[in-house]
Amino acid sequence: MSNSLKRTPLYDLHVAAGARLVEFGGWEMPVQYKGLVAEHQAVRSQVGMFDVSHMGKLAIAGADVLETLQQLVPSNLGRLKAGQAQYTVLLNEEGGIIDDVIFYRHDNDAANQENWSVIINAATTAKDIAWLQPFLGDRLIDHSTSQTLIAVQGKTAIATLQAIVNIDLSPLPKFGHTRAEIFGKSCFIARTGYTGEDGCEIMSDIETGQALWQKLTDLGMAACGLGCRDTLRLEAGMHLYGQDMNDRITPLEADLGWLVHLKEKGDFIGRSVLENQKKNGLSRKLVGLELAGRNIARHDYPIVYEGAEVGIVTSGTMSPSLGKAIAFGYVPPHLAKIGQTVQVQIRNKEFPAQVTKRCFL
Repeated sequence: MSNSLKRTPLYDLHVAAGARLVEFGGWEMPVQYKGLVAEHQAVRSQVGMFDVSHMGKLAIAGADVLETLQQLVPSNLGRLKAGQAQYTVLLNEEGGIIDDVIFYRHDNDAANQENWSVIINAATTAKDIAWLQPFLGDRLIDHSTSQTLIAVQGKTAIATLQAIVNIDLSPLPKFGHTRAEIFGKSCFIARTGYTGEDGCEIMSDIETGQALWQKLTDLGMAACGLGCRDTLRLEAGMHLYGQDMNDRITPLEADLGWLVHLKEKGDFIGRSVLENQKKNGLSRKLVGLELAGRNIARHDYPIVYEGAEVGIVTSGTMSPSLGKAIAFGYVPPHLAKIGQTVQVQIRNKEFPAQVTKRCFL
């Protein structure tokens, strides 16, 4: 593997645990430890942990932050109070998705200056910062290399973490966030995740993050890699940037219309494109697909209807939870109705696929 790949501060712990490492977005990351299915089932049945320290971790502090951020996303961030978060997308002038991100609003500081955080995708960190910098200037602070980020996901995630943190986590709502002490150090804890299960993402300094990973290992928590992270998020109907959406796809096309708050906001980058799509309709829409048997639809496989190629698969896998092949793909709107049957071309043969809701669980 190339020596130019970046590594998270938990890399040595992954090696010691026998992780199989792969290249992902310029990073050397664990794809699995004990096996994809075992790790997937651990999260669905109990709890598992993921090293997501490769994600970009940015702070935004200063005057008029909300006013600036409102120009960059289609969602109304003005809804947020301190301690709340919003999943949304950064848009370009064509309404295309630069990245999908989570913004977190914090209490103002003593001088009444605004404080926000944003978590961005690892592979797009440099691109995102270059996009945000002209708007935010020195209000944007990059903490990506100085902090770890660990996701603890599953039905027993909160109960397991409760024994380690110094506050009661049970009142923390979904997409709520707070600060708590772990091993005497202040850490950021958000009730967010990428699996469809309950859980938290914990951001801390490197030493505390390494100690937390080791403590969770000692408690018997399953370490989980990118392999099951992908199957878990797909079952839960969650997008993967670069596959299910990109800077040439709008949030309306990506079936993320719930993020677009046209009636609540003034102007923002890409607004006119979204207004036009609302008025005149879409040419494509992301849908869920289910296939029979062991026929797995993979990324870039053609979707066919009445002998003509009409779309493309963006993500696909054999669902460990459901025991069936599931996928996302783009089709024309008239084929996006639940129950519609299309064909997926797999190795020059066509297999039927039924349109479903994107959340398969």
